[in-house]
Amino acid sequence: MEIQAGSGGTSPTQPQHGRRKNLDFEPLSTTALILEDRPSNLPAKPVEEAQRHRQEYDEMVAEAKKRELKEAQRKRKEMKERFKQEDSIANAMVVWNHDILPNWDNMRNTRRVRELWWQGLPPNVRGKVWSLAIGNELNITPELYDIFLSRAKERWRSFSETGSEADDGASLADRESSLDLIKLDISRTFPPLFIFQKGGPYHDLLHSVLGAYTCYRPDVGYVQGMSFIAAVLILNLDEADAFIAFANLLNKPCQLAFFRVDHDLMLKYFAAFEVFFEENLPRLFNHFQNSNLTPDLYLIDW
Repeated sequence: MEIQAGSGGTSPTQPQHGRRKNLDFEPLSTTALILEDRPSNLPAKPVEEAQRHRQEYDEMVAEAKKRELKEAQRKRKEMKERFKQEDSIANAMVVWNHDILPNWDNMRNTRRVRELWWQGLPPNVRGKVWSLAIGNELNITPELYDIFLSRAKERWRSFSETGSEADDGASLADRESSLDLIKLDISRTFPPLFIFQKGGPYHDLLHSVLGAYTCYRPDVGYVQGMSFIAAVLILNLDEADAFIAFANLLNKPCQLAFFRVDHDLMLKYFAAFEVFFEENLPRLFNHFQNSNLTPDLYLIDW
């Protein structure tokens, strides 16, 4: 039964003795709980039971404090590691900007550069390092990208007007790489990020790079999965630089063999992979062999 505010009295069924004082706050954890005796209208606890309850309560409080201390130590450790990582990135950024990038040709194959690279590239130098590492053997210029982008836009306009791509002498591979497939793949590119889907800030940019590439290399055209490579480059490079890196990266023998589906060359790469696989992970290699798992089943993200 509730006590009426301002009545100045107490409930006849709740004597003043043993009543809990009104609190102006709620306990924040079990460490703030207070053990109380039974109400006076109930039989008192036996001494043994009261002692046992007191001991259980003390153990609960001790365990709660232990968990709180452990959690505080974990957070301090995480914070320390974060500061350490930030210092490492800051120091690496200075080395990349002042020592390595200005002397790239002389330092690119040194042990120091390899070690720093495996530690992870600082975000503000990542695009520059990638561009230098990939190179530009194709001698593509930003102006050339604009030309092929204009051709791609013309094809898009023709497609929207006629519902089919114009047959301008392009190869079969290019014609089969339809604009519908590019649009479909863009919507499936890193969907949790929501930046490449329609309406996202990078949707049109990714569409432009991929469309320009199909005009630049009609013999290759667009192949499913290219959008993920282009997307990563776009996140770290300007539009034209991303296209230059993308075209040069796909022009490497290994990538070109797989994107052009050159079966003979693909088999050679699979065989080379299995040699290194067996040398470095012999038990896993034997397990794959016994399970009839061949590289073509797991190396290609179909």
